[in-house]
Amino acid sequence: MAEARPTPSPRVAEALPTPSPSEARTRHSTPTPKRDLVVFLAVSFGLSWLVALPLWLGDGLESTQFLLWGSLLMLTPTVGVLAVWLTRRTPFRRFANETGLTLGPARGRTARLILAAWLGIPAIILTSIALSLLLGWLQPNLSGLAATLRSAGLPVPADLAPAFIAQVVGATLIGPLVNAVQSFGEEWGWRGWLLPRLVEERGVWFGVLVSGVIWGAWHAPLTLLGYNYPDLGAWAALMFVGATVLIGALFGWLRLRSGSVWPAVVAHGSLNAVGPVVLAFGGSPNAALVGVAGVAGWVVLAVVTAVLFRAFPVRRAEVAGA
Repeated sequence: MAEARPTPSPRVAEALPTPSPSEARTRHSTPTPKRDLVVFLAVSFGLSWLVALPLWLGDGLESTQFLLWGSLLMLTPTVGVLAVWLTRRTPFRRFANETGLTLGPARGRTARLILAAWLGIPAIILTSIALSLLLGWLQPNLSGLAATLRSAGLPVPADLAPAFIAQVVGATLIGPLVNAVQSFGEEWGWRGWLLPRLVEERGVWFGVLVSGVIWGAWHAPLTLLGYNYPDLGAWAALMFVGATVLIGALFGWLRLRSGSVWPAVVAHGSLNAVGPVVLAFGGSPNAALVGVAGVAGWVVLAVVTAVLFRAFPVRRAEVAGA
């Protein structure tokens, strides 16, 4: 015998909230995390190729406008983040907090990490140069710096060491400031928005590794032209993915540990400013081996990042609750 089911009284039925048509449309049209990812990647990658198109149609890396197009390309991840925000229609203050535009939950820690990034990245670069010298991948002279001075019409001193030190100190002090806009253009996308989303979905190491691979692939409009590794040609695109995974792990730790994008922005600006000092050395160095983007840099980055994640771990729950 079927059990009789009670019929809701009119009073109970009236108490049940009925969404308005506008609320129903809003709920139905709320973008899913997958849709957000598609929007972000489509805009970031699509614009990067569009911006780099003049280089492909022109003189490539030898173009006199390379710095212009390269600088604009670095802003495309931020456009991708803004596209996500526009589709979500989230209040910007909340969106800014979610994407690391604030100083995070512990401002003191964030300030210390900003200082650590400002001074630590040059230390990593110099250590990679020292390792390259030790392994014989760099010649222990500053003939590259001498050639740069001569090409600029400047006198070449007998002792180039003070000039090299001045170059390193100057790049260390002002590099993050000079490169701030371009560095932010990338970091708000990769570490500000993308990394925490991936970590929340699959965990810390998945987020760190996959965001690093995506970051490297996004550079393809330049690396397929041989950017960073001129001797490798198009293979530079694959080589650079290894570099971005390791560099991205370090930048990612800064982002996740602080809850803010600004330590990663400073680190990125410092890397771009101090990294080229490896060109001061002579012997036509192989870029795939020397410097922070070469094998020597990979070794140093791997050690530093492993120590940081071991000594100061980041947990998935902390990221989700930030």
